[in-house]
Amino acid sequence: MQLLKDRILKDGIVKPGNILKVDSFLNHQMDITLINEIGKEFKRRFSDCPITKILTIEASGIGIACITAQYFNVPVVFAKKAQSLNLDGEMYITKIESFTHKKVYDVILSKKFLGPDDHVLLIDDFLANGCALLGLIDIVRESGATLEGAGIVIEKGFQKGGQQIRDMGIRLESLAIIDSMSDNSLVFRD
Repeated sequence: MQLLKDRILKDGIVKPGNILKVDSFLNHQMDITLINEIGKEFKRRFSDCPITKILTIEASGIGIACITAQYFNVPVVFAKKAQSLNLDGEMYITKIESFTHKKVYDVILSKKFLGPDDHVLLIDDFLANGCALLGLIDIVRESGATLEGAGIVIEKGFQKGGQQIRDMGIRLESLAIIDSMSDNSLVFRD
């Protein structure tokens, strides 16, 4: 998606440790016009799928998932990274490790929001090592729902996550794949 690549080149900041900061437009401050185009693009790419739910993980994926859900006219469900007092009933629980936070989370989703009749599209902002996406895949499988695919805004193609997901036979659509990063350059896959 050229619009996204142009914005990453203009406003993205490469930090040590293969960290790409896009917080000025994607995951802290959100450029809704850009995210609206991202939502349209996910709808275009997955228009052949009978999506009934969009699943993401808190927090950065929620806004992108919500805009995308408008185009599919379906609800968004998000997995929480912490137990809270207002969560009740039976839960799906899996563990994920955050690449940027270097922390392992128990990820929780109420069983009442995902079940065998659902056709799920996973949406997230980044894919690096794939831990968050693998956790969401575990939840979908445990629920008995059908996983239609995963939509990722930015994939770090030089890390193992994308290949691992594709090797599992899961349809993965990344809008921008970065093949390499350094202090002064980003190289995108065509």
